[in-house]
Amino acid sequence: MIKSLYTRVVLIFLVSVIGGTVIAFFVATWVFKDKLNENLHVSLSNFGQDFVRVYETIPPSEADSFVSGMKQLDSYHVRIFDKTGQFQSYGMLHGHHIATVTMEQVNKVLRGEVVRVNTDGISSILLGLPLKTEMGTKAMFVEPLAPPSSTFFVKWIWSFVTYSLVTGSLLILAASVFLIRPIKRLTNATRRIAAGDFNVKLNIKQSGELGTLARSFEEMIHDLQQLEQMRREFVSNVSHEVQSPLTSISGYAIALKQVDIAPAEQSRYLDIIIAEAERMSKMSDSLLKLSLLESQSQQMRLVTLRLDEQIRRVIVAIQPQWSARNIRFELNLRPVTLTADHDQLNQVWTNLLGNSIKFSTDGGTIIVSVKQDNKNVTVRISDTGIGISPEDQKRIFDRFFKADRAHSRKYDGSGMGLAIVKQIVSLHRGDIRVESELGQGASFIVTLPITTPIE
Repeated sequence: MIKSLYTRVVLIFLVSVIGGTVIAFFVATWVFKDKLNENLHVSLSNFGQDFVRVYETIPPSEADSFVSGMKQLDSYHVRIFDKTGQFQSYGMLHGHHIATVTMEQVNKVLRGEVVRVNTDGISSILLGLPLKTEMGTKAMFVEPLAPPSSTFFVKWIWSFVTYSLVTGSLLILAASVFLIRPIKRLTNATRRIAAGDFNVKLNIKQSGELGTLARSFEEMIHDLQQLEQMRREFVSNVSHEVQSPLTSISGYAIALKQVDIAPAEQSRYLDIIIAEAERMSKMSDSLLKLSLLESQSQQMRLVTLRLDEQIRRVIVAIQPQWSARNIRFELNLRPVTLTADHDQLNQVWTNLLGNSIKFSTDGGTIIVSVKQDNKNVTVRISDTGIGISPEDQKRIFDRFFKADRAHSRKYDGSGMGLAIVKQIVSLHRGDIRVESELGQGASFIVTLPITTPIE
């Protein structure tokens, strides 16, 4: 098995050229066979008639001497038969095999007929002509030793084959260098990427399949760079989010070891430790849930449900959060039935409504509306909270990302809620987007298909 692409390209070219040339040779021979035979018959007939005229114009003794010195006998062989079948030859054979002449053919010529016989393809043609001499009529048979037209044709074909192979081989060797060069660059780039170096520039300007491959490879490099950046940010965020509660737990646990701490102070320290432990537990649960959603190892349980009723139940379930801050709800929920995973959608509305409550001002208003068209249902949740900057809106659905770091202590949370929402909506083949301005509140728009496709 040939592993080198360079060698395979060269060999394929050579096999193609040789095979094509050989086929072309036989096809051309077959196509021009009749034409070559016709030309050969004409030249053979002309030579035979000239030979006959020599014997008709000069005495036999002088004629024999004259024809013996003819240069045409290098290409033709002449045999002159008498009635008994005895013959006299003119011309050297030079290793050529001559055709057999039968007495039947001799007798036909002696009777004044012209005999033409194709004995074996193009190069073997036998011509019989009557030859009148002072000693009576004889039968002359002329045979070409090496037909000029076919010899030239064969030489031309083999010259063409040789020059084609030499020229084509040189050209393909040069062209293969340009063909293999971008592939070698891609190979080297792959090795660097495998080693963790994503700062790779291919600089391949070719078009066609190689250009398309190079462009796709560059897009893959860009995506890998983003994934690597996200991985580093994720590790950094996880470390930060875990370090903060661990520091609090460790600090207050050390403080509890002091003997002179008042019981009330000890109780406060324990409450902080419990709260930080619960915070870590929630973050761990969110990470696990998001991991299961992204790997799709948790199968969706699709059921037919009333979306408007589900949202109402979620609002009632989180009533302690919004009633304590005098937040008011305005609902415009049309009756809508769709097919989806009940528990996952419940998580979506819980997270979105919880965020709206968290970032709304006391006494604010949250507006929830549901609209439906032929294929999709759209849920819009709008609040009158602090809003989100345009820069933060691009990353609002990234895990651990908190839109307002300055208020991260005031608004508790791990930054995992919207990432989970985004993944659940994507699993339902839906879409989620945000519209917001700083200080003007935020609106989250969720679009879901009425029937979620099953894969």
